[in-house]
Amino acid sequence: MAFIKTRKKIVSSAIASSLSVMATTAIAAQDEAAQLPTIHAQASAEQQSLKVDKSANNKFVAPLLDTPKSVSVISKQLIEDTNVTTLSDALRTVPGITLGAGEGGNPNGDRPFIRGYSSESSMYVDGVRNSTSQNREMFAIEQVEVIKGSSSSLGGGGSVGGSVNMITKTAKKGDSLEGSVQGGTDQYARVTLDGNKDFGNGIAARVAIMGHTNEKAGQADGAEYKRFGIAPSITFGLDTPTRATLSYYYLKTDDTPDSGVPYWDGKTNTATGKPLTAKQGIYYGWKDRDFQKQENHIGTFKLEHDFNENLTLSNVATYSKSKNDYIWTQPDDSKLNIANGQVVRRANARITDTDGYSDQLSLRGKFNTGAIKHSFNIGAEYSYQESDKGNYLLTDLGQKPSSTLPGNIGGNKGCSGLTSITSNYWCTDAFNPNSSDPWLGSIAANKKVTTTTAEATSLYLLDSIEFNPQWLLDLGVRWDKFDTELKTNATGEKVENNTDFFSYQAGLTFKPAQNGSIYASFATSANPVGIDAGDGSETALNSTTNLKDLDPEKARTYELGTKWDLLDNRLNVTAAVFRTEKQNTRIQLDSNTYTNGGESKVDGFELSANGNITDKWAISAGYTYLDSESTKNGKSCRGTGATATCTDNTIYNGNRMPNVPKNSATLWSTYKVLPKLTIGAGAFYADKVYGDLANTKYVPSYVRYDAMARYDVTKNVNLQLNVNNISDKRYFTKAYASHYATEADGRNAVLAVNFKF
Repeated sequence: MAFIKTRKKIVSSAIASSLSVMATTAIAAQDEAAQLPTIHAQASAEQQSLKVDKSANNKFVAPLLDTPKSVSVISKQLIEDTNVTTLSDALRTVPGITLGAGEGGNPNGDRPFIRGYSSESSMYVDGVRNSTSQNREMFAIEQVEVIKGSSSSLGGGGSVGGSVNMITKTAKKGDSLEGSVQGGTDQYARVTLDGNKDFGNGIAARVAIMGHTNEKAGQADGAEYKRFGIAPSITFGLDTPTRATLSYYYLKTDDTPDSGVPYWDGKTNTATGKPLTAKQGIYYGWKDRDFQKQENHIGTFKLEHDFNENLTLSNVATYSKSKNDYIWTQPDDSKLNIANGQVVRRANARITDTDGYSDQLSLRGKFNTGAIKHSFNIGAEYSYQESDKGNYLLTDLGQKPSSTLPGNIGGNKGCSGLTSITSNYWCTDAFNPNSSDPWLGSIAANKKVTTTTAEATSLYLLDSIEFNPQWLLDLGVRWDKFDTELKTNATGEKVENNTDFFSYQAGLTFKPAQNGSIYASFATSANPVGIDAGDGSETALNSTTNLKDLDPEKARTYELGTKWDLLDNRLNVTAAVFRTEKQNTRIQLDSNTYTNGGESKVDGFELSANGNITDKWAISAGYTYLDSESTKNGKSCRGTGATATCTDNTIYNGNRMPNVPKNSATLWSTYKVLPKLTIGAGAFYADKVYGDLANTKYVPSYVRYDAMARYDVTKNVNLQLNVNNISDKRYFTKAYASHYATEADGRNAVLAVNFKF
């Protein structure tokens, strides 16, 4: 509660400070009107459209138009128009991405699936891997780049279906101040400030600050979200051959989480089919018990030196530290409690502390070999990550002995014969749960049960070769040495997996015109055991199973596509067909043994358009078709030794892969109807998504509609209203394999006062 009160004070103080800054700036503007045109010109020059021509990732050695790979960029303008505040919300604007749920071994955090494959361990901040489990914020992010298809040659292990790279706000030339004060339905309050000061002599500093609180839209007495963040940076040597940037990112959250709604088929009384047909906004959580607290730090030192206009040496060193602690309720259906009208509040608990260090050294530039032109990036990278994982021990102190109670206590006996009171509130009504039931037990931290380390050393070479203005060849090769170890701290037992692997990419681009390209490409990926150092989901070492000698999972992507800049280069349109194959997926043979014996594939095509149709009309649209197949499966086992139970999954060979919609589409468009008034609207569609390999549990397809209106009060201040899920559609954003699906927010509205000076 202290943290909640502190957050409210922070938000209130930030609102007051923002209004004070706005008032002071306005008064100063009246007194110094002669200076306004210069300041305003700087702000206008930085405005972005929905079209982005060049990646902020230096490993892309050619413009996006000439890059033989699908890359979707969530621009700064799209972030502002849609007013998204989390990475998960931002990724919903990109078709072909679904979000996975967390439970047990899958930590509760961002878990995007790109083109059918998990990219949880393929998250980057400014090109540096950031795979710890967390719920990421947008307050310090300029844009988000989604690389689609196998791409380990760019980022190392992982990247089977693609990767996500977040570009942060750092110090720049010129003075600027921008921010937003927002309020809305469901106790929504948010303040952001982003100030940049150019001190001259090549020195500039910038700081972004955020305070936020809201309840889950459409959910009474349910989930709540509170967070605070700050991201300062300072740069020396702007516009000089040698530049240095120090930056720091901090985000702290204190949430009451919501897992979702159990699957239930009322006709057969089985935990199958779609989620339970209950009232919209139902919440099974236990507010007296549940919480999720996260804390994330990233410190970065970047040093660059230009030897000349064609050759730059760069080094980026980072240190990161993260915490992800939670207890949240999973509405358990394993004992078919819904047949009795009840749900067990099973507890999922975790304590994770992760520290990491990385260093990236690169040399990039251009040179010619005769008439052939090269744009290259060659580099070496090192990273080390250590993750301590534990949990919370729950003990019931109520009237009943623990052997008769459901949930995690007493082996999940179910609710048969128990009421909410006699179960000490572990059981709650399936259709009318009470989140305010008292928690009668105790909670004890059981920290550092295991420690997982992951160490990676890499070398890479990327080269874009221009034979002539019409023909380009993109080549890339990377070698990674990856070592990981799991230590059970109580016994000292260690399990290791050490490997090295090569990754490749090659693409041929033909440019029939300066504003267009046609390409064919091939790329590979490798996903070693433990790539996320135990702070993710599927790839962690396990002391009870034989993962020691397993090779990395290998995948490859074939892609044929075209990209065009149209309408005087205002609008970019793309089309691509592709196949991604995973050749040696990790599968279980028995409760103690894994092997690289599985296979899967995803065939698909996608279309996109981003930019301006006219000076007043902007659009961001996309469509993706994914035909997935889990070609070869093994077994799924629970428990170990003689008590283990295994299900033969080979009977599901040929089924659709979980978390893959066949069809998905997004549309966002804005139009300036008056010089001071812009309106916008969007629609987001996703097809049915299966949660399990058996294809028996799913979330239905949906269409969500959003709208926006922005009015320019002055040149520097505007009012913006966003209304999301206008039709108040009940739909689900995440489908977990066994127990539940996560319900989306109901209708909500946010009114913002935005300012830029």
